[in-house]
Amino acid sequence: MWSTFFVTDEEGRTIGPAGPGGASAPGGAPQGAAALSGLMAGRGGFGKNKRRRTTSTGHGMSEAQEGKIKLAFFVAIVGVVLTVLGMGTEFWVELSPAKNFYNNQTCLTAHYGLWKGCTKTLWVSDIDPERESCGPAELPGESNCTYFKFFTTGENAVMFQKTTRKNLNVAAAMLALFSLFLMVMGAICITMSLSKEIVFFLKPASVCFILSGVLVLVTLMVFHQSVLAFLASDHTVPLHHELSWSVSCIGCAGAVLIVGGVLFLLLALPYSPWQRCLPQKDSSS
Repeated sequence: MWSTFFVTDEEGRTIGPAGPGGASAPGGAPQGAAALSGLMAGRGGFGKNKRRRTTSTGHGMSEAQEGKIKLAFFVAIVGVVLTVLGMGTEFWVELSPAKNFYNNQTCLTAHYGLWKGCTKTLWVSDIDPERESCGPAELPGESNCTYFKFFTTGENAVMFQKTTRKNLNVAAAMLALFSLFLMVMGAICITMSLSKEIVFFLKPASVCFILSGVLVLVTLMVFHQSVLAFLASDHTVPLHHELSWSVSCIGCAGAVLIVGGVLFLLLALPYSPWQRCLPQKDSSS
């Protein structure tokens, strides 16, 4: 007596009956072969449908799009490097009295950034004769650098009988740290977008980089206001001040970060802006 059971594929469709011990029912080998081929076809179709669903949801990423994302990420990384270079150095502003203010042999100059300030003793003979103030700070001399006590004891720094405004300096430092945090978050989003091939992460990454660039520029403005407040605190010693190369790094970093964020925003759009703008120009012409 024959007991009959049915072979089904992964989607629950009946392919054909099979005999005892896995043998085919009356009909022989052709029915068993048909059952096996049907089962393989159903499994292959299931994989194709799965791949098709993955790409139809928009999560997939082509090689060209991945290359554009990496290029925009490189632009953002350049902005991050410039930001770290500017924030980690103390050449934001240089303060210089007249080179003959103290004596005719040496003069004193100072420069500081977000975290520490330095004073430097220069030889007057090394200074350009056409320069009236002491400096620049890149000349060889004896330097003394100390970290500001804004973040520890809350004391203001005193240089050339002038006093800093710790509220403005602390605000500039906090804005700088928050901008660095946004850069890290943006980099994490881009890394996840490239590893998981999910375009959605480009949107939060663009917001992070644009906001970080804006905060970097705001940090620069707040620091400049702190310098002006520092100079206005006392007029006993006339000082010549100029923004140094660290500020140039910060300004360029803010612009580059904003450009990188805009590029990520354009890549996150479901359509290309050029494809929508160019046909309109052709029709108007």
